[in-house]
Amino acid sequence: MPEEPRKNLSYQLSERIREYIEQAELPDGSLFMTEAEVAEQFDVSRAVAREAVGQLRAIGLLEGRQRKGLIIRRPDPVKLFSASLPFLAKSKQDVSELSRLRYVLEVGAVELAVKNASPSQITQLMNIAEQMKTVINSKTQVNQGKELDIAFHSLLLEMTGSKIIAGMQRVLVDFFGNIAISDSLDDSSTERIAWEHTELAEAIRDQDIERARALIRMQLRHYLPEAESESQLDEKTAKVN
Repeated sequence: MPEEPRKNLSYQLSERIREYIEQAELPDGSLFMTEAEVAEQFDVSRAVAREAVGQLRAIGLLEGRQRKGLIIRRPDPVKLFSASLPFLAKSKQDVSELSRLRYVLEVGAVELAVKNASPSQITQLMNIAEQMKTVINSKTQVNQGKELDIAFHSLLLEMTGSKIIAGMQRVLVDFFGNIAISDSLDDSSTERIAWEHTELAEAIRDQDIERARALIRMQLRHYLPEAESESQLDEKTAKVN
């Protein structure tokens, strides 16, 4: 069979298998079939069955077990996103799209963080912000400043109480922590960054959702240039409050 038609058949079969698993409501860890049984059940060749199974294994829906055949698994969207990210950031336009994704996720998540943060998480966030004041002005501690920034935003997303939101955002935070902000910042810029993190931590502590939203938008202006004008209004709001 020519390669292209077989690929089409294997894709169609992978969709049929996925629908079968969904309709049968097979739980995580259930024993499914062998590749030979898939070929027989769906009346396709072994080659098509093998390719279709391979596609479903790649997204984590099926897992091969020696002497057991195939096992149903619940795909992990965070792992899939993390594995795909290097291929999603090949151009400036790709990075711009990922910037927008981060902006939407983090601005939208800050409300959940304000509502769900535990006292210990708030204390930890305040401590990270305080550490940033110490290291961010030191030109010899740039890497530590980046690590604290990643820790701050990762904790912020953990406060949402959603593993998927926190996981997806952590992947993006790590990605942009390496590429988005220049190492060389002037004194006014470093003071501003330290101020933003401290104010955001205090807004979450005080359960001030509007101020927290304004501050997170200000921080993310680095990653979304078109948000710069809006962040100027947010800065006025944050300082007035």
